Amino acid sequence: MNIPLSQPDITNLERKAVLEVLKTPDLTLGPKLKEFEKKIAQYVGKKYAIGVNSGTAGLHLIIKVLNIKDNDEVITTPFSFVSSSNCILYERARPVFVDINPKTLNIDVSKIEKKITNKTKAILAIDIFANSADWDELTRIAKKYNLYLIEDSAEALGTEYKDKKCGSFGDAAIFSFYPNKQITCGEGGMILTDDKNISDFCYSMRNQGRRKENNKWLEHIRLGYNYRMPEVCAAMGIAQLKRIEEILEKRARVAYQQFRAWKHCTNCAGRGLAPILWTELK
Repeated sequence: MNIPLSQPDITNLERKAVLEVLKTPDLTLGPKLKEFEKKIAQYVGKKYAIGVNSGTAGLHLIIKVLNIKDNDEVITTPFSFVSSSNCILYERARPVFVDINPKTLNIDVSKIEKKITNKTKAILAIDIFANSADWDELTRIAKKYNLYLIEDSAEALGTEYKDKKCGSFGDAAIFSFYPNKQITCGEGGMILTDDKNISDFCYSMRNQGRRKENNKWLEHIRLGYNYRMPEVCAAMGIAQLKRIEEILEKRARVAYQQFRAWKHCTNCAGRGLAPILWTELK
C-alpha cells in the first residue's frame, strides 16, 4: 500500500469557491487575492501580506528587496527544501550553512555567531516540519550584528512560538501553499511583513515592476517579475483558511498515531521526529 506523507484536503467548499471565480471576468489581481491577503495578515498578526505564485517567489522577492546581492552572505540551514538556498543564489549571494540541532531539526542557534563575517547580511531560518525555530535567540543575534532576519515558514502556517504565530518574526516571512502544506492553493505563496517599504516593493515586483497604486497598466517603474497569484488560487486559499483549525487537528491526530507507533518500534527510522511530535502534541 502506498501511503502518502501528505495530501491535499479538498472539499466542496473549495470547489465551489473556484467555480464562483470562473463565473467572473476577474482571473488575476482581483478581489479574491486582496481578500486572501487581508485574511492571512489578520490570522498571523502582520500589517501586510503579499500573495505570490509560490513560496520560492516570495523568498526571492525578500532577498531582492533587502538588497542582498553579489558576494553577500546569508546564514541558513542545509536541512530544508532547495528553495531556501536557491533564492539566495538567484541574486548571486552565497548561502552559508549552519548545522541543525538534532533534537529540533532547526538551525542550531549556538553555532550561528561563529559563521558571521563582514559579508554576512542576513539570517534565513526555517520552521522545519512546522516546528518553530528559536526566534528569541535568532532575533537577539540579528539585532546584535545588525543583520536582516528572514523567516521561511513555508511549512508552519498555524504553528505558534511562545503564543505568537510563525510567519510573524523577523523583517519578512513567507508561507507556501503547495499541495503538501497545511492549506493549499495548488500553487501559491504569501509574503508577510510589517515594513511598508518591503510590502510596496514586493507588490510591484510580483507584477512586472508596476507601481502598486497606479491605473497606468503599462507604466513600469522597475524591472520586475510575473509572480502573480491567480484568483482561482486565492479563492481556494480563502476556503482552506476557513478550515485551518479542522485541517490542523487532523494532522495532529495522525502525528499522534505515528508517535504511538514509534513508542513500540525500537528500530523506527523516523524516531528522531518523535520528540518534536510529542512537544507539539502535549
